[in-house]
Amino acid sequence: MAARLIPFILFSVFLDYYLYSCIRAFLGDGVASIIFKVLFLVIILIGYFSFFKLDQKIRDRSLFQGAGINFYIGFLISSIVTKIIYGILMLLYDLVRVGLGIFRVSERFDMPPRIFIIVIFISGIAVLIFLAMIYGMTLGKFNYKLERLSLPFADLPKAFDGFKIVQISDIHAGSYDDEKGLLKGIELINNEEPDVILFTGDLVNDHKDEVNPYIRTIKKLRSKYGTFAVLGNHDYYGAYRQADKDGYWTDFFVKYKEMGFELLNNTSRTIEQQNSKIHIVGVENWGNANWTPKRGDLDLALQGIQADDFCILMTHDPSHWDSKVLPHSKNIQLSLAGHTHGFQFGINLPFLKWSPAQYRYPRWMGIYEVAQQYLYVNRGFGYIAFPGRVGMRPEITVLTLKCL
Repeated sequence: MAARLIPFILFSVFLDYYLYSCIRAFLGDGVASIIFKVLFLVIILIGYFSFFKLDQKIRDRSLFQGAGINFYIGFLISSIVTKIIYGILMLLYDLVRVGLGIFRVSERFDMPPRIFIIVIFISGIAVLIFLAMIYGMTLGKFNYKLERLSLPFADLPKAFDGFKIVQISDIHAGSYDDEKGLLKGIELINNEEPDVILFTGDLVNDHKDEVNPYIRTIKKLRSKYGTFAVLGNHDYYGAYRQADKDGYWTDFFVKYKEMGFELLNNTSRTIEQQNSKIHIVGVENWGNANWTPKRGDLDLALQGIQADDFCILMTHDPSHWDSKVLPHSKNIQLSLAGHTHGFQFGINLPFLKWSPAQYRYPRWMGIYEVAQQYLYVNRGFGYIAFPGRVGMRPEITVLTLKCL
């Protein structure tokens, strides 16, 4: 067993024992108790078999290659998250009961009915959480959300008023079970009839060949001026283990061309309309975390671009914006990033937006503006690790540029 899994297994055993003790004491003996024991045993067996499958993938160094592990990772994460939340609620409940016993409150109130209602309520919360995660693993992971936004600029050339950009990010092809969900997203993009499609990185999880089954599907993307892409941090990982790194990258870049993507690795392309122009600028991945590649070279990408030219920057990691883009002497009107996925879990309502992502990334989702420079962070087209999305639907961003 991989050493890194042992603490998680021990923690899971502790949770299983604690929750079994809590619920068993509440149910007592009878038919309900028998049904509970059978269901609990089934869940435990699937959970620990999932640990076994996960251990195999870790030992093979293929954790993020192939979708066969999806069910096991998804079930494991869903069950552990549910049990942690259930355990916290039951622990709070037990602490309250101890407090009531110490102050003899239970002697003045009829507690058994209240206990029954509280335990049923806590159990209902746990069931809803588990069902939400199962939904996220099945239907939710391809329930794309078209996020539409118009952005006004004082210095946008009038010829580009109404220019439509579709941004996607974080495809993570190695996570897909099949091409149906991917094709659904491709069709939604094409229905928008964009002027340009911009893909902000993480085509694969861990190896270039993960995209092979989906090249023909991705190739169906259509736009007036083309589809441009940059590399994300995951796109580099497969090359690290190769003896022939040059050959690896050569083949990887051929795949981009086969899909119709033009890679902008620290370079730019100019789009012209009616004797006016804007620049699509792309940098390789740059993130402020120690473990992420820092290949982005903004100065190199901006070569030949004048100070007053209108630029759209593609950069995978949003931390690049604060660290390198905002301090730069060139005013970059619009930057597009991805990377965070919105952690694939959270709340995304008009009046409430929350995700664990916000504790790691100050710019984690949506639009940001500083000194008339915009950053848009896309929450991702695909998924990785947890094979689904809960509250953070996969996103296709539709940005329309407007003249002030």
